[in-house]
Amino acid sequence: MMRPMRFSALLIAALCALSVSAVAVGQDRQHHGGRRDHETARAALAQGAVLPLSRILAIVAERAPGDVIGVELDDRRNRLIYEIKLLNKAGRVISVELDAKTGRVLEIEND
Repeated sequence: MMRPMRFSALLIAALCALSVSAVAVGQDRQHHGGRRDHETARAALAQGAVLPLSRILAIVAERAPGDVIGVELDDRRNRLIYEIKLLNKAGRVISVELDAKTGRVLEIEND
């Protein structure tokens, strides 16, 4: 049986490997100017408009430890926001919102 901490490390490593290309920007079927979501996310990363997901996950791990269960990149009023959902040790879902460009934590919320 795999220990929870080891599973967490493997999950984070897998998410980092996928990086921004696997991040959903808004809804899965949403398009931005005719572009697919993953193309929009890659373009944002290439332009320096967002930090790599690996950096975002490192920031989140420092502020709210837990197992990552969801990642989204949303455009809110022309500002890109990462929303990371975690499952903490107590079994509660935690939502962490960060400015995608700076990595500044905007909100930590218990769902």
